[in-house]
Amino acid sequence: MAPTASSRDVTRLRLARHGLGPVSGTGRGTLTGPLEVVERLLAVQAQDFTAARWAVGVRAPGSSADDVRRAIDDASIVRSWPMRGTLHLVPAADLGWMLGLSAPRVLAGMRTRRGQLGLDDAIGAQATAVALSALTGGRQLSRAGFLAALEAAGISTAGQRGYHLIAHLALTGTVCWGRQVGSQQHLVLLDEWVRAPRRLEREEALGEFVLRYFSGHGPATLQDFAWWSQLTVADARVGLGVALGRLVELQVDGITHYWAAAADTGEAGGPPTQRTPVLPLPGFDEYLLGYRNRGFAVDDADFPRVVPGKNGIFLPLVLVNGRVAGTWRRAGRPGSPVYAVTAFHELTGRQRAGFDRAVQEYSRFFRPDGASAAEPAEPP
Repeated sequence: MAPTASSRDVTRLRLARHGLGPVSGTGRGTLTGPLEVVERLLAVQAQDFTAARWAVGVRAPGSSADDVRRAIDDASIVRSWPMRGTLHLVPAADLGWMLGLSAPRVLAGMRTRRGQLGLDDAIGAQATAVALSALTGGRQLSRAGFLAALEAAGISTAGQRGYHLIAHLALTGTVCWGRQVGSQQHLVLLDEWVRAPRRLEREEALGEFVLRYFSGHGPATLQDFAWWSQLTVADARVGLGVALGRLVELQVDGITHYWAAAADTGEAGGPPTQRTPVLPLPGFDEYLLGYRNRGFAVDDADFPRVVPGKNGIFLPLVLVNGRVAGTWRRAGRPGSPVYAVTAFHELTGRQRAGFDRAVQEYSRFFRPDGASAAEPAEPP
């Protein structure tokens, strides 16, 4: 029979698996760099590129936004649409098998909108030909440059057509976002950019998907995984069957949760412990977004304050003892930022001071190598 666990146990274990738990004896976090973070989580939501970089940085103390850029520039990490039709950062070697599982459903879901935009299979094939012609041989184009190439070939990119054409090419494995030049990421051919992709058979890939999710996000339920990946429940169950021998089961309030055992989980039965008493997490952070059931991280009554107006925009989070205690935002003038907190319940003086210290790490993270001020840049 699977052992039982409390909600505090779930929170403590999730903090550890997310790389947000206590530092090691060396004074470093459990995850030591951008690639290790992305490999642990498998996918970091990245339609907001500044938020995605901080999601990596907050889990790898001492790293910088430039470290994330270098990991992208050397094709260790890639930004594309691996699942849910949403941009994510993923380990470059894993993108191909993820697309093989998720892209067919995403493309099917886009079919109606593509029809409304007048994008049929013939135009898709023509856009693929343009991409191959423009990018083969290690060439790269900015978003604007690639849209201009499509227009020159007689393919209108007006309205949302340009976005859908690029997304279609990414989902079908033709292109991905590559090197950052200035504030712009450039499109490259996926097969040229990712030189050593992992090749997995379908059932093996499903097992890998399940295992990696529970390794980075566990303890969690199979329903959490199905929501996060947007795979069918049937495929999720196949993947669970493949991965089950490498997972640990926990019963939490009579519901089965899974996680991958590791050495960085903290003392059994101990309280939820963060690396620092207050952590400023970005918007769209996997700690909250990565689950169907968000009750382990935030009170139901407070959740609408994280996603005001239910508009799909997840605000940056103030995390205290593994629970969302409020939201925060960056304000002030360029070069002289101010960080404002909207607390759900009154913070203690020590907690506010802890937040003030923690956001200094955020500023340091975005400071360009050798520069004295931080100003996050946002590729498309």
